[in-house]
Amino acid sequence: MQFIKGWLQYFKLADMKGILRDIDGWIRRRIRAVYWKQWKKIKTRYRMIRRYNIPEWKVHELANCRKGPWRAALMLNQILSDKEIA
Repeated sequence: MQFIKGWLQYFKLADMKGILRDIDGWIRRRIRAVYWKQWKKIKTRYRMIRRYNIPEWKVHELANCRKGPWRAALMLNQILSDKEIA
């Protein structure tokens, strides 16, 4: 962490903080997309999403989503917090 902070201070004129924030958001979304790809079957998605104590109708809606992994990663953002991904 100190390495990154030092790197940011060195390049602070180049607005590295904003760039790294964008990269961090992209990486977290990519990780969520990988989780979605690992949960291949609807039954698995249903079981994994149900762990997060959200309403049953919402679990059903998310598990049966036919969108691609990149779009589904946006929906997983509602349930998977940043602490669970990191």
